[in-house]
This record gives sequence, structure tokens and C-alpha cells, in this order.
Amino acid sequence: MCESKKAVGVIINPIAGLGGRVGLKGSDGWNIIDKALAMGAEPESSKRASFALKELESLKDQLSFYTYGGEMGEIQLTELGITAKIVGRQDKQRTTAEDTKTAALLLKKAGVDLIIFAGGDGTARNIFEAIGDSIPVVGIPAGVKIHSAVYATNSRNAGLIAKDFMLGIIENTKLAEVMDIDEDIFREGRLSAKLYGYLSVPEAGNRVQSTKSAAPTETEELMGIVDHVVSKMEDNVLYVIGPGTTTKSILQAMEIEGTLLGVDLVRNGEIVEADVSESRIWEHIEQHEGKVKIMVTIIGGQGNIFGRGNQQISPRIIRRVGKKNIIVVATGSKLLSLNGEALLVDTGDQEVDQELSGYIEVIKGYAFTASYPVEC
Repeated sequence: MCESKKAVGVIINPIAGLGGRVGLKGSDGWNIIDKALAMGAEPESSKRASFALKELESLKDQLSFYTYGGEMGEIQLTELGITAKIVGRQDKQRTTAEDTKTAALLLKKAGVDLIIFAGGDGTARNIFEAIGDSIPVVGIPAGVKIHSAVYATNSRNAGLIAKDFMLGIIENTKLAEVMDIDEDIFREGRLSAKLYGYLSVPEAGNRVQSTKSAAPTETEELMGIVDHVVSKMEDNVLYVIGPGTTTKSILQAMEIEGTLLGVDLVRNGEIVEADVSESRIWEHIEQHEGKVKIMVTIIGGQGNIFGRGNQQISPRIIRRVGKKNIIVVATGSKLLSLNGEALLVDTGDQEVDQELSGYIEVIKGYAFTASYPVEC
């Protein structure tokens, strides 16, 4: 008797992350989707999913593939030359949370050994609500907010984890947190994350991201960073300032209101525009005759400096500004929360990620900087 092939299930949320680059801080709700599209947003999840699935391309004759119809997996697999069994199709023109749940249930019924899915925290919630921890999963990070610990650090790692798991190189799984936030509260500048449950994920070390940490900052340390950055800010330079409590404190020291969870533009000590979209940043850069710098902080517990919550700072903007004009600020407590792991970038553009890799200076206090490794 021939041994049956192992099976992989694929689910792609085609609207995940749609609101990121236009500064809408999420993609929950059709009013937000419509607004994002009207602002010129383009889907990112399909491209990110294809990066991951390409790692499984060499196994297309060794594995069975199952997926949902259309943009939820069928199209992406077909483009890679991978034949998949279609377990169902969406009823409506637009994909809904119910489609994700139905797809997960049908993939479970089909007996897949692993589900690889692309989306954000909402997608992880939907899959958890449908199948719990009954099947191992690997998340391809494609959403605006990625607080859950079920996602790989980037698209390629998601594919590599899935490949190693299916080949038996990775044998063990663990339970990982499914977290999500209230987007309406988030858009008001307040963060409220909640644990919804656990999904089973392959044990893949630092290729899987940690749950976002909200480690407290130390006042003296933070004030040292603020004093250092403010004293070094140059005239006639356009500063693209990313979200976070550390960068917000810098703006407050300059008596600029700014936003906690958006991207702000500052020049000569004054706000140019607050809470800007990717396209507006690009317009300002195009019109600005002087130097441009980007200022970001890290996500505690995860280490991301680009690609999580600041998608408005897109690959083309990073490439235009250049690595030498990127300022990274972080308190010691945030850096300690990484447990020695490298800082991470996941912009959605592999060439830009490679350009950012290596080492980057991090401002940790007044006249106190250190060089940290960056990986993609």
C-alpha cells in the first residue's frame, strides 16, 4: 500500500494590511476597507503569501495542497505551478471573517497536517475560533497589527518553517498566543490588547516572533534619549517620525502634539503634517529640497523597527531616505526584552530588507549609542 502524501492547507486573507500604508491602523470593517481603497491602498497580503509559498514550490510533487478558491489561495498557488484541491469558495465578492473560519474548518475536515495562512491578528483570531489548537499553523505576517505569537518574523521564514515541518526537520509544536486589539480604540491613540486563545505552531526558535511586550520605560533613560535627539535635530531637515511612546516623548519635549500610533512629519521644530499616509509622506519628500531622516523605535519583545505598525514608512520611502539617515531610539528595557535577539525588518520588499540588514546604531540615552544587528 502506498503511503499517502502529507498535506498542507493554505488560507490567504486578501484584504489583510490594506489600511497600513494609508495610515488607517488596521483593516477591520468594510467602511475602513472602502476608505483605504479610496485613498489608493493596494493589497499586500497576496505578495507576502507568494514569498512564503515559493519556499514550498520544490515540494509540490511530495505534498498535497488544499486551499480556498480565488484570492484566498488558489490564484497564488496556481501562479507558482502548484496544483491544489479547492475545498470551497467565498459566496460574496468580498472576503469576510466567515470565509476564513469556513476555510479553516474545511481544511481540518480534509485532514491537512499544517495550515499556512497570511493575515494579521484578526485572521489568527478567526482561525483560532474555527479550529482551536487542533492543527499546527504558521502565520505569514501581512496585517497592520501583529501582536500574536503565531506569526513568522517574515514571509520567507514562514515558508521555511512550513517546509521544515512538513519534511520532519521540525518535529515539535508549542502553543502560542493569539492576541488582538480594538481598532476603534487604537485609532483614538489608545492600545488595548486582549488574549483570545492559543494556536499550535511549530517550534522554530527565533524564526517565530514573540508576543508584543509593553515593557515599562525608565524615566531617566527615556529623558536621556529625548534630550539627545532634540539637541541633535538639524534645521531644514524633514523628519519622518514613526509611532511609539519613545518617539511621542520626543515630540512632546518639542511641544508638538503629534500622534502616538501614527506617523508625523516635523521640520524646524514644527509639525508639518500629523498622522500621514504613505502617499502623503512621499509627496512631502518629493517637494522637500533638503535632507530627509526617518526616526523609529522598536517593538518591545519582538524587535521590529519596520513592517509592524509603521507600514506608512514604505520600502520606496526607506530606499529614498537611505539607511544612513535612519534614527533608531529605544530604552534599555525594550532592548532587554529581546533577550539578545537581533532587530527585525519586514517591509514587504526583500531587497530593501537586505539593504537594512547588518548593523544599525540605536540611541539608548544621552550621548549613549550602541550598534545592534538587524536581520530580515
